[in-house]
Amino acid sequence: MAAIEAASVAATSRDAPTVLVIGALDGQGAESVTREAERYAASKTRRYRLLTISEPNPNRVPLVFPPAGRAYKENPESHYLWRWIGVQAPDLVLIVAQEDYGLADALSRNSVAGVGKIPGRRVDPARGLLASVPKTIPKSEAHLEMDRRLARTPQQIAEQLAAYYGHEFDEPVYIPAMALIGQLRLGRVAEVERLAAPFVNGSRDSLAKATSSHLAGHLVFAELAERTGDPRYNALVRKAADLGFTDAGVMKESMPLHNEMSDAVFMSCPILAKAGKLTHDRKYFDLALRHLRFMEKLCLRPDGIYRHSPLDQAAWGRGNAFPALGLALTPSALPADDPAHKELLRSYQSLMDALARFQDENGMWRQVVDVRGSYPEFSASAMITIAMLRGIRAGWLDAKLYQPRVDGAWRALRKRISPDGQIIDVCESTGKQPSLADYLNRVAILGRDPRGGGMALLLATEMAGM
Repeated sequence: MAAIEAASVAATSRDAPTVLVIGALDGQGAESVTREAERYAASKTRRYRLLTISEPNPNRVPLVFPPAGRAYKENPESHYLWRWIGVQAPDLVLIVAQEDYGLADALSRNSVAGVGKIPGRRVDPARGLLASVPKTIPKSEAHLEMDRRLARTPQQIAEQLAAYYGHEFDEPVYIPAMALIGQLRLGRVAEVERLAAPFVNGSRDSLAKATSSHLAGHLVFAELAERTGDPRYNALVRKAADLGFTDAGVMKESMPLHNEMSDAVFMSCPILAKAGKLTHDRKYFDLALRHLRFMEKLCLRPDGIYRHSPLDQAAWGRGNAFPALGLALTPSALPADDPAHKELLRSYQSLMDALARFQDENGMWRQVVDVRGSYPEFSASAMITIAMLRGIRAGWLDAKLYQPRVDGAWRALRKRISPDGQIIDVCESTGKQPSLADYLNRVAILGRDPRGGGMALLLATEMAGM
């Protein structure tokens, strides 16, 4: 899929409405949109912000609105346009086309990407097409909703998300664990202890069918150990961390269960660091560093970002966000004077520097971070934002350089979080894939999703300083 590019012309007034002009969806008429945008940019008074997409259908494929099928495996161009328009929330959409595939009507009649309705109409691709823009442009339903989303504080967003996420722990794996840590930060210790009880009292084995995800799921027990002082939680943390040692206590080459995927930096390193912190045994710190070095040899590319696995060089979004978050959480649990701390921090800073270069103009990181045509992905962006914020607050990153990146990401992400816990564009569960095309074609979920919702809750509580 070729990249669909947008351009923007600022309004004279900060609070001006937004008008989106879309070129012909049959691939014709791009020049007229570009000319109009250039003339508008040169005018002294600009009463609205102008967004343009000159070539919305570069591959000349049939389009359908509202989009059918699974984004972005099916009808990718239609889904991409629809969700992008919803997030931008313009007040008026003008479509320069004789054939618009029903887009104008669909925008006016449907909640676009779950945000709200947007007035749309077709216009002639003639000189002066912006002359049809009315003098008064009311805020669209989508714009009003976006204003409400952006006005929320981090704690308000956390409270909204907590109504839908962090209420189950059937398996101690990372997805529900992140939401439960968010619930703990909101002070709901008793509820989380209730959910954790079967694994604490021995009625269920937390590692009965262990996967890499189970190791990160044990971070809930580490958080409970720190909050309650109950030694039974310490024992569960140590049980997971000890998988990295032989029965004789000899350190293994790496933590097991990594499946050669970069995810394992997050799945293993933080729980090892927590084990070291809780037991005061620094062998766990040494194993955290050894495991990181093992994963770097497997998956770290020469340009400083991660391929997801040795199967392909694709820099999957979450395949980089897992190391980012893992490398932010791990040194947080180590004493600053521990020998492993400096090396872990160096890897963290290097990855932050590499990922900073791939943040897009709207504040997001993409499904494949170095492929511009891939979609902005929610969960990876949330995890990288947490990692950067953690580094700024710890003094590991230059706030002048990174705080604007965090601010931009937080603005973009809260646009994609609805008050009822729906999230825009969370990549489905993804094991290692054999090709770039397979990563580009992963389904992007729009709706409630425990993975995206859990990371959103963790991010909101991090932003709130909880």
